[in-house]
Amino acid sequence: MKRLMLIDTDNESGFCFGVQNAVEIAEKALLRGEKVYSLGSIVHNEKEIERLTGLGLIPIDHKQFSELKNCNVLVRAHGEPPETYLIAEKNNIAIIEATCPIVKKLQTRIRKTWLKAKKNNGQVLIYGKPGHAEVKGLLGQTNNEAMIISGPEDVNKVDLTRPVFLFSQTTMSKHNYNHISDLIRSGMKERGISEELLKVYHTICGQVSNREPHLRSFARKHDVIIFVSGKESSNGRMLYSVCRSINPDSYFVSNSEEIDLTWFKGKDSAGICGATSTPKWLIEEIYKYLLTSLHS
Repeated sequence: MKRLMLIDTDNESGFCFGVQNAVEIAEKALLRGEKVYSLGSIVHNEKEIERLTGLGLIPIDHKQFSELKNCNVLVRAHGEPPETYLIAEKNNIAIIEATCPIVKKLQTRIRKTWLKAKKNNGQVLIYGKPGHAEVKGLLGQTNNEAMIISGPEDVNKVDLTRPVFLFSQTTMSKHNYNHISDLIRSGMKERGISEELLKVYHTICGQVSNREPHLRSFARKHDVIIFVSGKESSNGRMLYSVCRSINPDSYFVSNSEEIDLTWFKGKDSAGICGATSTPKWLIEEIYKYLLTSLHS
């Protein structure tokens, strides 16, 4: 008798609160029959974008946005810099606000800190991915004066003799963020500079940071891990690396067509998980595909 492979899905994978909130806001506006533009991809997942555009959502870039007038534009969970709202006011654009509340709070916090830091020759550092939509929104709160730290090598560019106020993009690795702050602290200590000049703000979303230890545990339980995410998702890349560090037989896919069934040869169990930008319906779709393909 053929032994059936165990196929399991991670219950904690799927949209985080901020993305779920943005998608629901978009759906409600579309169901009211409104013509709605989305400034950038509402979520970094190609399949979810296909679903929402099918409902009528119209993704646009910032150049197209600046040319629009008298319409509805949704600001996605990543948030936007102040300049976007000024353009909207000028062009009579009604903003449908879907910025994640956690990101919105972080924007306010960074702006207040930046204004205060300027008075004491301080500097705001943001640990994040250069060019990422959320980072652009955070930078805008400082009139683009904050410094982006994307890795340990950037710490060498920081003037450690000045007060440092360190923040993080909400979807970064907590472990890597702690490493960055430790490097800055060590650099100050080596130069005989008081550590009191460093203020570290813990701004990584709890839903993101809690998924790291959870996914490590999930990856250990299975012979093969199928990690489902959009290719543009920085959170997806980060969480996938967490899975792969525990289980070398971890594979990054955006849809069922990218799955190679030879990955499962000689294996007893497969686990399916995903990013905070991965819809539950897509994880379920891949589960059904594997169930049919491996058990037939």
